[in-house]
Amino acid sequence: MNLHAAILCTLALATASLHAAELRAGTAKIDITDRTVPVNDACFAKALVLKSGETTAVLITVDAVAIGEIGRIGSGFLAVVRGQLEKEAGIAPESVIINASHCHGIIRADTAQLVVQAVKEAAKNLVPVKVGTGCGSETRISENRRLLMKDGSEVDMRRAYSMPRDEDVASVGPIDPQIGLLKLNRADGTPMAVVYNFACHPIMNPPSKGNSADYPGFASKVIEEALGGGAMAFFVQGCGGDINPIRYKEVTRPADAEPLGTMLGASVLSATRKIETRDAPALNVSRDLISLPRAADYEKRISTIEAEQKKQLAALKPTNINFKAFLPLLIQHRMDPEMPSHHSQSYLHDQALGRKGISQLDADNLALVENYLGNIQIMEKLTRLNTNLALLKRHLAETQAAGKNTLDVEVCGWRVGDFKLVTFPGELTVQIGLNIKKAAKDANAYVAGYTNGYIYYTPTMQQRNNTGYAQEDCDTLVAPEWQKIFETKAHQVLQDLK
Repeated sequence: MNLHAAILCTLALATASLHAAELRAGTAKIDITDRTVPVNDACFAKALVLKSGETTAVLITVDAVAIGEIGRIGSGFLAVVRGQLEKEAGIAPESVIINASHCHGIIRADTAQLVVQAVKEAAKNLVPVKVGTGCGSETRISENRRLLMKDGSEVDMRRAYSMPRDEDVASVGPIDPQIGLLKLNRADGTPMAVVYNFACHPIMNPPSKGNSADYPGFASKVIEEALGGGAMAFFVQGCGGDINPIRYKEVTRPADAEPLGTMLGASVLSATRKIETRDAPALNVSRDLISLPRAADYEKRISTIEAEQKKQLAALKPTNINFKAFLPLLIQHRMDPEMPSHHSQSYLHDQALGRKGISQLDADNLALVENYLGNIQIMEKLTRLNTNLALLKRHLAETQAAGKNTLDVEVCGWRVGDFKLVTFPGELTVQIGLNIKKAAKDANAYVAGYTNGYIYYTPTMQQRNNTGYAQEDCDTLVAPEWQKIFETKAHQVLQDLK
């Protein structure tokens, strides 16, 4: 080889090396809204394809309730999407992660094909990008839906049943206000995409308003309109299993997701503008399967609830009044406990004559009111017990049909630059995410539930053993020991993302 040829060869190798280190990205989105029903705002599937050398990473976000089990997306959705992408685009299955926002919008039956279409489109339009990582905060739109009671039990807030008495509540659980951010700009500095990770149930848009992507849809709209230039916002649901929209149980004004999404979108934009981007960041993906112990205490918990039901039914007291009579009596006794039935002269007249007629009527009516109030409280307890009992019975049947005492789930790792993400297919409660992020000791490490499958709620060990019964500890397939197994694995995945 002469000197000229050697120089050309060296330049070619250097160019190839530079190209291999260059990160390229492409985005696409597609409307997946079922428009055979009333629509308030559109649901989308979005694809972000990243490539550096031989490594490809694909993030897909869908405005849907879950990846399998519940909602329109069937249990085979993940395999279908991965299979088609491998066959038609040469993308390895382990490179693909799909996160559901957990909104309750109704999506099209052919969403799998639409998702594949979006990913293929994104993969065709790869351009060099610069990447930055950061975080924001949003405290105004979420609250923990679990209430810690004075008797040591926990009760959750759901529209399926009423709140407990205020005087029985001791405290509430935490929220995670952190917004994990990944910013991608094109080489010329124009925005391409923002990935934002946040933990909260998207359940503030009522069905009466029509199909909706809920607050994540409104947040993404705010971000995309502000950034312009075709920039795309990707909402990645975090550990929102026990996190509700703020004022979820409010009855004094209509439920509305748009203000919540607007606030979240504004917070994302504010934090994103402070993030600087750089060239040639790391790109890494990983995929592992772990076995979690299935719940083995369904029969015991069912028996406990059924015993409590009998106890509550036995506590119901006879009463001479119905609701029509109860309500005015209650108002009378609350407005004027001393003289609820009549004006003062009637009491003074009885007193002058040595009679107890009206005073005895007050006492009798007060006993009836208190009995009726007690019965209402029992009814409220029974409603909570009945709802959660049905969940336990359903999952007992599913576990028996499964024929095995373990549950295999997928845990994925995803790194772009300094941004690190570990994923899980369950509805992780917020403390799980807080624990993992604290253990990671990495300001840019985040956790996403609702990803690559769906195994219902995955509460902490303490929540799982709750004696009060809440959705997270009844609508679950896992035994309490699952928490340590996953948190250990998540820590390992984040450490290995180099």
